Amino acid sequence: MKVLLDRMNVFDAITTRKKVVKFKDTAIDDKLIGVMLYAATHAHSAGEQQEWHFIIVRDEKTKKKLSEASLHNPLVKSAPVDIVICADVGKMGRRFDKRGEVFYSVQDTAAASMILMIAATNLGLDSAWVSSLDEEWVKDVLNLPDNFRPVAILAVGYSQEKESLQERIPFDNISWNEKYGKKYDISYIFQPGAKKDVELKPMGNIIEDAIKKYREEEYRGFSFRNFLKKIFR
Repeated sequence: MKVLLDRMNVFDAITTRKKVVKFKDTAIDDKLIGVMLYAATHAHSAGEQQEWHFIIVRDEKTKKKLSEASLHNPLVKSAPVDIVICADVGKMGRRFDKRGEVFYSVQDTAAASMILMIAATNLGLDSAWVSSLDEEWVKDVLNLPDNFRPVAILAVGYSQEKESLQERIPFDNISWNEKYGKKYDISYIFQPGAKKDVELKPMGNIIEDAIKKYREEEYRGFSFRNFLKKIFR
């Protein structure tokens, strides 16, 4: 684990995370789950209410029931650990009325869920975010109080099979300057290896090209931190 922690940073964890297809039958050290949970508690929450609750599930019978409650998702059943992310909607409703109950609570637990996933990647683990679930069924399986809403299940483990990294929509295709319709264009003069920067290219293209080169030619030494140093040298 130390090697992974020394090599990886948040940018690596974000850009190298892949979708899990199948988990290995390998146990997970509780300390790793503890680090993930600690990181998640630093997520944003409306009014600093920190209304999230995390149910850690390892029991095979319970995982089977959760899998059935999430459209029979096989990853929920096969993962060594399932983390059910819940929102205390009662707490949010008392503070922010209906908007807090139905909107802020989902936003906040989603933020915590994403941090859990990034932390998992940084620790050498893999995870799958499962959002299709029968909430009332999950509440019954886990004996959740009425004011708790299960928002997602995070299946965590070591992957046996993962999908290839998916192509991402370029950020400059979905980013707008000041108001919708005016493209947010970030260009940067860059040409690796040249004595002087001589080529004007969109920032997104530069990042994609450089990451691809790193991964194809020297993946084991890939570091987004070092890559950023090259860009902003």
